[in-house]
Amino acid sequence: MKLVLIPLPPGFEEIEALAVVDILRRAGAEVITAGIGENPIEGRNKIKVLADAPLDSVKDQDFDMIVLPGGAVGTENLKKDLRIKEIVERLHKKGRFVTAICAAPTALSAIGVTAGRIVTSHPTVRTKLEKEKISDERVVVDGNIITSQGPGTAIEFAFKLVEVLFGKDKVAEVNKGVLARL
Repeated sequence: MKLVLIPLPPGFEEIEALAVVDILRRAGAEVITAGIGENPIEGRNKIKVLADAPLDSVKDQDFDMIVLPGGAVGTENLKKDLRIKEIVERLHKKGRFVTAICAAPTALSAIGVTAGRIVTSHPTVRTKLEKEKISDERVVVDGNIITSQGPGTAIEFAFKLVEVLFGKDKVAEVNKGVLARL
């Protein structure tokens, strides 16, 4: 069983978080949404989501992957949280997958794990990625770092995460029910 952490800070982009949770769970991953703050966590579009657990209760688990959803406010909240920094650094050192979408690649940059790497992000935050090589691709894989551009790329991003965790056959299996254009 692959274990995936998706932190939910106040102001997170709902599509980017929940599309990924859905697709990864369909593939068989154990996905834990961890609230940064009190439940329910309110997203960028005022959608309230009940996180599976508070971040403090799960932060020390041995995750195979962390997925940082974007949203301008959510990303700033991720950057301020030292627990996120510690988890990202720990997983990165172990060669585990460290992933982010939309504005959240700037959080990975601030932590220091993407310097010299090829990444993508929402076009509005690319000037903040000064140490990275920027790609216009919708989803970018550079070793254990996976990034994507925004809400409109969330399904593609989610399926890439399935592919790196489970393989292309699992992508095809899950997509029989989802019918995404991949």
